[in-house]
Amino acid sequence: MIGSFLTISNTFKQFPVLNLIIPEAHAQPVCFILSKMPRGCKFLLIYLHVIILIALTSPAVLSASPDIQNRPGQSFFDINQNKPLKWHEEIDAKWGGLVKVRGDVSWPDDESYFKPVGTGAYYDGFAELRLKNKLFPANWGYLETHYEAIYAEGDTRRKLNKLARFYPDLYGSLITGGSVEDNRRLMDLTKTICDNNEYSLHHRLDRLVLVLQPEWGNIRIGRQALTWGNGLLFNPMDLFNPFAPTDIDRDYKIGDDMITTQFSLYKTYDFQFLYVPRRDSDSHNVEWNDSSLAGKLHFVSGTTEFDIMAGRHYKDEVIGFGSQGYLGDTVWRMDATWTFLPEESGKNSYLSVVANMDYSWVWLKKNFYGFIEFYFNGLGKNNYTKAYADPDISERLVRGDMFSLGRTYLSGEIQAELNPLLNVYLTIINNLADPSGILQPRLNWDMAENTQLTFGANIGYGKTGTEYGGFKIGQTNYLNKPSDSAFLWLTYFF
Repeated sequence: MIGSFLTISNTFKQFPVLNLIIPEAHAQPVCFILSKMPRGCKFLLIYLHVIILIALTSPAVLSASPDIQNRPGQSFFDINQNKPLKWHEEIDAKWGGLVKVRGDVSWPDDESYFKPVGTGAYYDGFAELRLKNKLFPANWGYLETHYEAIYAEGDTRRKLNKLARFYPDLYGSLITGGSVEDNRRLMDLTKTICDNNEYSLHHRLDRLVLVLQPEWGNIRIGRQALTWGNGLLFNPMDLFNPFAPTDIDRDYKIGDDMITTQFSLYKTYDFQFLYVPRRDSDSHNVEWNDSSLAGKLHFVSGTTEFDIMAGRHYKDEVIGFGSQGYLGDTVWRMDATWTFLPEESGKNSYLSVVANMDYSWVWLKKNFYGFIEFYFNGLGKNNYTKAYADPDISERLVRGDMFSLGRTYLSGEIQAELNPLLNVYLTIINNLADPSGILQPRLNWDMAENTQLTFGANIGYGKTGTEYGGFKIGQTNYLNKPSDSAFLWLTYFF
């Protein structure tokens, strides 16, 4: 099975499937048209484009069964004709998706690394289309596919590209470009249509997974997302494309190419195993030291649940233990992982721990919910300039395994339901050693059926020399400091 997976993936790597959607010959005209349009018109064009795509797909949405489950019922005969159905008529389909348009404004600090190219207000825009499909050919399983197209432009992108030209060694790693790359993934399912100093437009398959459902469990093969662990903001047990603690948009995790299997034993024990093959960044071959292999056992004793995990992630060997239960009306959770580092790192191992509690209540006839979470990062340092230069830390920051430089954090969130359609939130991420942190107030308004408006901000606090207040970059006089920002996005689900 794994060998067939690798063979198919090599085909995708050599002949990207997205060339069938927008051929290579058509990409240059699209980029040329965008380059000649004013900034606002380009963003409007992308927005109209995704709306048209929704209109084109609406017949499929209307014709799909509204109550399709993962195991569709058998219907091999046409009721009206009383004759066997053709094979393609037996396939049920379920469609859905979203369109999201987002605007951001940020204010880099005058002492930050943006100083050489000018600070002030930076304006950025994004548009995203996600089209989801499930095909149910028979009772044995289904095929799930998510297509997404993302357009991004703005001042932040232009300034970072300008910095990279001035200081390529120092600032090159700061440029994200708003694009997800598949260079290290097994399959190349991402195609960049346009990518320059002004804007980027790319599309990709974020899910392409075949799900087999035998009686004993399930097997999932292909691009998918998997979450392990009990963390709400920080999640050390979730090694495979976890959300960053500052992520507010958590509708979908980025998919990874993997094989997963799950089965139960004696109705008490639940086993999960996964294999994530990855390519070496230089040779582009699948390498053991770049891949992941792990297993997790989940079981219940009374009202308490337990997780035991062990695996290899890149060159790290990781073991973990987690648990969750109830204390009155409060839910508590805890995860701990012990990571054994490779010999060349010069360090032996480190411990990571996350523990949280959440509770919901009614006050002034309004529904409230809140949680508090403690996180310990055994690899972190209190000297952030040295931590940023530490190869063990920087490697995990780039991989997306770790998102903090410090060691101890106490964070939390409170939510108030002002009415069933309007919710306000306040998230606080706080480094205990400084102290410094980020405040994230936001408002979610379900303004119409299937339409949601989100407005919020990211506000950092802390003195100079702290993690979120800004610390010096190497031998420069500039600070690595998150920019205060505000955002507004509109999401339509279909």
